[in-house]
Amino acid sequence: MAGLVVMARTALVTGSSRGIGRGIALKLAECGVRQIGVHFQKNRPAAEETAHLLRECGAEPLLVQADSMRPDDISRMFVELRSAFGSLDVFVANARPDVQHFYQPVLELTAEHWRSAIDSQATALLHCAREAVGMMGQGGRIVAVTYAPGGTTGSWRSWAAMGPAKAAMESLLRYLAWDLAKHGITANAVSPGATDDSVFSTLPPEVLDALRGWAGAGWVPMGRLTTPADVGDAVALLCSEQARFITGQTLHVDGGASLASADFPMEFQRGG
Repeated sequence: MAGLVVMARTALVTGSSRGIGRGIALKLAECGVRQIGVHFQKNRPAAEETAHLLRECGAEPLLVQADSMRPDDISRMFVELRSAFGSLDVFVANARPDVQHFYQPVLELTAEHWRSAIDSQATALLHCAREAVGMMGQGGRIVAVTYAPGGTTGSWRSWAAMGPAKAAMESLLRYLAWDLAKHGITANAVSPGATDDSVFSTLPPEVLDALRGWAGAGWVPMGRLTTPADVGDAVALLCSEQARFITGQTLHVDGGASLASADFPMEFQRGG
């Protein structure tokens, strides 16, 4: 990320004990963010590993435990951040519940599955953004990790709760972007493609193998799955000084997968 200027000193990345959240936290540290809140819900050992890696990058991590579906926990988390950091420059909403709490086809969804998805995504973003803005000055950054296809397709059947929840996040971000612009705070989303070392890693190995084969067959023009570092690069870009005039947008970080069309066989689309 040579030449990228990230002036932020402090950041909070929810769900940063592993996977995409860890990749984002490490990239922010590489770009000079010195104090980073490492949020986790249950997996403290993984959060401690993230903290160790951040220290190796020269950052000062703060472990914060909270259930992002509980407003009281969110408020307590930000009290801890305020006490340790004083102010906040970057807030990244990335946390999600474990797969079993939302991963079901639409006709098999329970009210608990639905609430877990919506409350952990759109509702948590609302509560966290309110708290974060109270700690931010001019130039603050809010970034949410979403899944843009969830708002336009219905083909990934077991994503039936999380797809609408991610779409709700993107919609909420546009309202936040409008209201926060006068404070010089931007609000954007990144939408990763199928990602190694992420939620997919908790699914059966044959699922991840199939995804890698799909990417290599041309459905991802860049020929591979997304990585947490790829997502971290995109978040760092949106948190940079160069991105100060970008707000209310969703950036696809998918190696071009969103360009593929289901209307034609891949051998037609690859050409050549």
